[in-house]
Amino acid sequence: METNKHNILIRNARILRNQMTKEEKHLWYDFLKTLPVSVYRQKNIGSYIVDFYIASLKIVIELDGSQHYEEANREKDIERDAFMNSQGIKVLRYSNFDINNHFDRVCADIYNELKGYIE
Repeated sequence: METNKHNILIRNARILRNQMTKEEKHLWYDFLKTLPVSVYRQKNIGSYIVDFYIASLKIVIELDGSQHYEEANREKDIERDAFMNSQGIKVLRYSNFDINNHFDRVCADIYNELKGYIE
């Protein structure tokens, strides 16, 4: 990747870390931050910035707002997930609706994905 594009990604990731959505803050402060593994926020992977990344387990956690359900964005998410999978990275996706209305279920699902590795 070109150095300029890489620097832009790094800058954008830093901005996103400082401007997390309400749902990202909720998941981060009320669950992910308490896990016994390192979880990175707004991490650069390839030419993408993912919401959360557990490098030791190669798991990405993405929170999807309403814009992700528009056709063009769905296609971008499919491409993004395919890239992550090609790197051996599993992608877990949750809607903002689920974070706001079924938080315990989201946490249980994430924990179930990790439990073989963190117990």
